[in-house]
Amino acid sequence: MSAQTVTIPDDRAFASFKAECLCEEGWSMTYTKGAIVVWTQSLEEGKSVHKIKCRMICKDVSAETMYDVLHDIEYRRKWDSNVIETFDIGKLTVNADVGYYSWKCPKPLRNRDVITLRSWLPIGKDYIIMNYSVKHPKYPPKKDMVRVVSIQTGYMIQSQGPNHCTLTYMAQVDPRGSLPKWVVNKSSHLLAPRAMKKIHKACLKYQEWKQSHNPGFKPWLYPEQTTLPSIPLSELSIQRAESLENIDESSLAETQEREDSD
Repeated sequence: MSAQTVTIPDDRAFASFKAECLCEEGWSMTYTKGAIVVWTQSLEEGKSVHKIKCRMICKDVSAETMYDVLHDIEYRRKWDSNVIETFDIGKLTVNADVGYYSWKCPKPLRNRDVITLRSWLPIGKDYIIMNYSVKHPKYPPKKDMVRVVSIQTGYMIQSQGPNHCTLTYMAQVDPRGSLPKWVVNKSSHLLAPRAMKKIHKACLKYQEWKQSHNPGFKPWLYPEQTTLPSIPLSELSIQRAESLENIDESSLAETQEREDSD
C-alpha cells in the first residue's frame, strides 16, 4: 500500500496477501505448540516495523463461522478482553469500510490505537480480511494513546471441510516506539498464541450467542443491511508513520500482572 492516495484493494492486492500468508521463505518459526505456529521476520536495522504471522488449525470450526466471528464487531466487544474501544466509522464500498480500534498493551507500555481501511473478499471457500492505516479528519491521535501504523494486517481463512478450517493471521505494523526486547518475545511466544486461542474459543460459542443477538444481521455477507454512513475516499489520507509521535519504551521493565486464563 505504498501509493500516495488511499485506494481500495483490488484482486491483485488480495492475491498478494494470500501468497505472503502461504510463504514461509524469509520467516523464522518462533513458536509451535499443538495447533498453533508463529513466525516472525527480523527487524531491518534502524526500522521499527514488526512482522508476525500465526497459523491455527481448527478441527471443530467452519470457515464460515470463523469469518463471521472476525467480522462481528458487537461480538468482539464480548470476547476480546484486550479491546478498549472499537467501532465502525463508515463504509466505502460493499466490501470495504473504515474503523477504529484501541487495545491494552502489556504494562507498563502505553496503550495503542489505530484507524484502518478494512476490506474483505471470499475466494471460493476461503476468505480474506485485511487492513491498512488511514487518517480520518474526525479521529486524530489521542493524548493518552499511541497511534499505531498498520502497513498491512489481516486474516486468511481456508476451508478444510464442513467443520474444519485453518486461520492465518499476518501483521506488518509500526508500533511507533522502540519496544523492549521482552515485548517482542512476549508477542510471539505468549500474546499471539493466546489471541489465536481466544478466537478459537469465541468461534465455539458464536452460534449460541448470535441466536439471541440479531441473528439475521450480517452486513459483511449482506451489504444491503449496513447502517453505516458512506465515506468518500477523498476524506481519507494515508497514515504516514513519520507524522506520528515516536516514543522510546525500550528501557521499560516488564510489570507482573494477572494473566487472563487461556
